[in-house]
Amino acid sequence: MNFEAILKEVTFTAVRSSGAGGQHVNKVSSKIQLRWEVSKSSCFSEVEKERILLKVASLINEEGVLRISSQNSRSQFSNKKDAIQKFFTILENAFKEPKKRVATKVPKAVKEKRLQSKKRISELKNSRKKNF
Repeated sequence: MNFEAILKEVTFTAVRSSGAGGQHVNKVSSKIQLRWEVSKSSCFSEVEKERILLKVASLINEEGVLRISSQNSRSQFSNKKDAIQKFFTILENAFKEPKKRVATKVPKAVKEKRLQSKKRISELKNSRKKNF
């Protein structure tokens, strides 16, 4: 992945952060919003773009824009670094192949334990019956 080329396609916006912070929060725009249009990217092939759209569909709006925001720090610079880190983590996870599930047999001991439990409950219920 060519990180510099991808970062050239990203736009950053500084917005006023929400939450506690006193007067400082009302004066400074420290929250960073990262926006990236998946369909207009020249760094990925059409197949790769489709994969990204499928894997991170919950983060992409109806216009096909991936939005990530960061407001952890009071510093705009650290929030920008954090947003970039989140962005690349999301992209790496989109291309990660899921592990194949290896089918396993139910162990004999587990089957036996289940049958013993059923037998014990059956005997308990039978002992409650009135014998005529």
